[in-house]
Amino acid sequence: MQKKDIERIIEALLDLITTEMKKGTEVVFTGFGSFLAKERKSRAGFNPKTKQRMHVESVTIAKFKAGKNLKEALKGTLPDQKQPQALTPMQ
Repeated sequence: MQKKDIERIIEALLDLITTEMKKGTEVVFTGFGSFLAKERKSRAGFNPKTKQRMHVESVTIAKFKAGKNLKEALKGTLPDQKQPQALTPMQ
């Protein structure tokens, strides 16, 4: 597979994740984790420079929750056969 092909696949995957999150759908990669859009409610805040009170509007943010396999891999607790393989450069 050529590098351009891989870039197109990754770009398509990211577009799909973004589109689904905009719809409010949680995108789950079993064992790896899940992506979801979450709304942060409006709240009272203050400007740290001026100490002036201000209103912070609600905003939609992207959240990622790591899955069990990813957490274990980062801790190094997965058996060797389940460890991710190192990526090698494509020709």
